[in-house]
Amino acid sequence: MRFRLHYRGPLRSNGKPRDKQALRRKLSPQLKELWNQAPLADQRDEFLNPCYELSVIKKMGDWNFASVVNSRNYLVADLDITMLRPEEPGSVITQGGDIDNRLKTLLDALSIPRRDQILADDAPGADDDPFHCLLEDDNLITSIRVTVDRLLDSSDKEEVLIVMGVNVSCTRATLENLGLSF
Repeated sequence: MRFRLHYRGPLRSNGKPRDKQALRRKLSPQLKELWNQAPLADQRDEFLNPCYELSVIKKMGDWNFASVVNSRNYLVADLDITMLRPEEPGSVITQGGDIDNRLKTLLDALSIPRRDQILADDAPGADDDPFHCLLEDDNLITSIRVTVDRLLDSSDKEEVLIVMGVNVSCTRATLENLGLSF
């Protein structure tokens, strides 16, 4: 299964839990829509209902998280990230923050947060049940390709435009995940 996600906004180096949750909130509606399209739509009722054996719901406190890429279905992801930032070529490290720590913030935001990363003052809204994340855990990423270039319509050094290609594949074929490996 292949699809693309996008994000435009601040991407801080060494982002705090609040920064990561803000990114998750931007990506969650895109992932929610993905669950309404084939092949995920075919199994949405079983995967997103905590009462079913096939459920991918992970409950933490008041939150029900659902991940597209999860160990329950033996899924992994390859990521192809294009990051545009308003910096001159060659200034990867000096101005808006180093790329590797910005990517760490992004990868953490793609995953279900750890219990200690859930903000006490952030409760799920009406449209957040379940709250959609790309990854159950970032250790399910098998490869990352990153292209960095200039964002020409912004001068905010923290702003980025990210277009991320996601290729989901299975590590073990099961009846439940066969439709997801195309």
